[in-house]
Amino acid sequence: ELQMVESGGGLVQPGGSLRLSCVASGFSISTYTMNWVRRVPGQAFELVASINSGGTATDYSNAVRGRFTISRDNAMNTLYLQLNSLKPEDTAIYYCTYSPLVFNPVGQGTQVTVSS
Repeated sequence: ELQMVESGGGLVQPGGSLRLSCVASGFSISTYTMNWVRRVPGQAFELVASINSGGTATDYSNAVRGRFTISRDNAMNTLYLQLNSLKPEDTAIYYCTYSPLVFNPVGQGTQVTVSS
């Protein structure tokens, strides 16, 4: 059974940091471009960051470029997202996905709340 389990979210003050993890099972992420997307309830999914299968190329939305870093460990079948300089508008549920199903998360996501 294909599973993706996100973790690492929480409540953090503006300017703070978090590191999200996504552990996949039931398939190998090594051949897929992987993504982090986020969603505020009632709104559409937003693509935050992507990384190619080998981890040699990344892309970010304008909203997070320079503050977030996506990485992966194919041997551990795990995807990461380092979130720095967090802003209240980063508050959302964060999900990991694999391309081409960019906006079809499998997991439950992890809640990130940025508030003072």
